[in-house]
Amino acid sequence: MVVDSETRKKAKAVYRILTKTYPHIRCELDFTNPLELLIATVLSAQCTDKRVNTVTPALFKKYKNPKAYAKAGLHEIEDLIHSTGFYRAKARNIKGLNIKLLEDFGGEVPHTLEELITLPGVGRKTANVVLGHAFDTPGITVDTHFGRLSRRFGWTKENDPVKVEKIVQQLIPQAEWTNLSQRMIWHGRRICHSRKPACGACPVAKICPSVGIGEMDKEKALLLVKTDKDFR
Repeated sequence: MVVDSETRKKAKAVYRILTKTYPHIRCELDFTNPLELLIATVLSAQCTDKRVNTVTPALFKKYKNPKAYAKAGLHEIEDLIHSTGFYRAKARNIKGLNIKLLEDFGGEVPHTLEELITLPGVGRKTANVVLGHAFDTPGITVDTHFGRLSRRFGWTKENDPVKVEKIVQQLIPQAEWTNLSQRMIWHGRRICHSRKPACGACPVAKICPSVGIGEMDKEKALLLVKTDKDFR
């Protein structure tokens, strides 16, 4: 789908506001190297980053490289990641992706989306997180927040993450894709909530086609807004 110039213009206006609102963005998962970010992102599926960050210190201390993960018993990994949910599937994926890293990539996390998505448990969303934050390769991370905001802003009506990604790629310059993703996710977590968005406290409200679907009273809306401390 090719987007029209008006949609592109409106998207850039929204992004300018988000950039002013969230000037100092960061990945909210704690990591020190590409492997740690890859593992943390796999764990973040159906789990909050805050919860993942309570689990990974012990995990990363025990397993420092792909060989360590590959040799680990599944039950050992499961015990450490249990609180993130879906721990059996996640443990299998973590062990499996590290085995594949050893077999196919010399024990290194690959630098391309095409290679990353061959790893167990790694889809486009996870791959783009790793590319953007570990390798400075711009990518659009379409999680539940990004998809919801893209539809509310009128950028697309699509629900399929890949279709959303392809459409938004046409709206914002490639160099900003990772920053756009992080700002959209931050805005979705802090203000533009799924069930009750804080429209009355939203900096995008004046140009948002969905304004009014949430709380419009400013004082009440401010009570709905989450801050950084809610995610650390």
